[in-house]
Amino acid sequence: MMNTDKPTTNNQQPTTNFETNAIRIQNERSHFDEHSTPLYLTSSFVFEDAEDMRASFAEEKEKNIYSRFSNPNVNEFTEKMVKLEGAEDGYSFATGMAAIFSTFGALLNSGDHILSCRSVFGSTHTLFTKYFPKWNIETTYFEANETDLEKYLTPNTKILYIETPTNPAIEVLDLEILGKFAKNHNLIFIVDNCFATPYLQQPIKYGADLVIHSATKLIDGQGRVLGGVTVGKKDLIREIYLFARNTGPAMSPFNAWVLSKSLETLAIRVEKHCENALKVAEFLETQHNVSVVKYPFLQSHPNYETAKKQMKLGGNIVAFEIKGGIEAGRNFLNKIKMCSLSANLGDTRTIVTHPASTTHSKLSVEERNAVGITDGLVRCSVGLEHFEDIINDLKQALENN
Repeated sequence: MMNTDKPTTNNQQPTTNFETNAIRIQNERSHFDEHSTPLYLTSSFVFEDAEDMRASFAEEKEKNIYSRFSNPNVNEFTEKMVKLEGAEDGYSFATGMAAIFSTFGALLNSGDHILSCRSVFGSTHTLFTKYFPKWNIETTYFEANETDLEKYLTPNTKILYIETPTNPAIEVLDLEILGKFAKNHNLIFIVDNCFATPYLQQPIKYGADLVIHSATKLIDGQGRVLGGVTVGKKDLIREIYLFARNTGPAMSPFNAWVLSKSLETLAIRVEKHCENALKVAEFLETQHNVSVVKYPFLQSHPNYETAKKQMKLGGNIVAFEIKGGIEAGRNFLNKIKMCSLSANLGDTRTIVTHPASTTHSKLSVEERNAVGITDGLVRCSVGLEHFEDIINDLKQALENN
């Protein structure tokens, strides 16, 4: 939640253009007249007198108090994300999972019920199945291709939660249909928009109440810092802010400074990521030892029309199934020469991951299959190298597998 010294655009005229807002929304300049926003590496802020201090803590005035609550660098990054997503307010966190946990923690009470798509990130699945039940909060999953969701509702259903595209199965859910469903049933509609970024997709336009990002991924874009952010309706963000203010998952000023600068190049980076990813996906479809390729802007994707409707481009993640199961997937990784083997994604460097033996290895085979993670599934986060070099590395690894 933005608290003080709200960033202002340096344009003479307001604009709705994404690229300009990502660059020109900036903290007010100090008396040093700096061009680039400086780092505010401070844990706390001073007060003019006792009355200033009292009024600040009483929230009768907007003022930074303590960097666990707010900080100028964090405020700038948050304000950009709010504007780019078309939201009312927001709050930034140390990580994407801190954003997810704090969002649910702030809004749910014992006895509440979550309705979620089954295809979700592994750590989110762990929250739903291991930790939330300890507080008498239950989750019901639906399949990504299901349309009749009313049968899953209970009198205590409070939140509808999805990722789209999903991680790592790259399923695409229809935001418009789900937004109308949530509104009709008075549910809080929360969307993890990490794989798309606000440049490609803006779920609030389709009825989302809250949008969550792991800023660690494409928003940073170079694998440097961790971060998360939740943006959306002001009253909901207020609850999330109060929860986070007292539990402490705050984003560091340095990370916020890096992420705010990264947003300045998000549009141009994501355009190239998507261009490369489509070429990689089209190449993979021609390979005899690849049985399935999932990429939102491939016409073979089962939800291609939905992706075209709600996304500007297809994103940078390609999922594909190598014939031969877990061993084939592991062998493929061992043959990779240029691409990185890493748990991250959205980097300038192309990254390949075999979820069944790494990020989702703690799930049972049944649990993995239930969320679309088959034994031979490989997730490729396509980077910014020349597309021919990416394809050549994948090709030689497939041929030598």
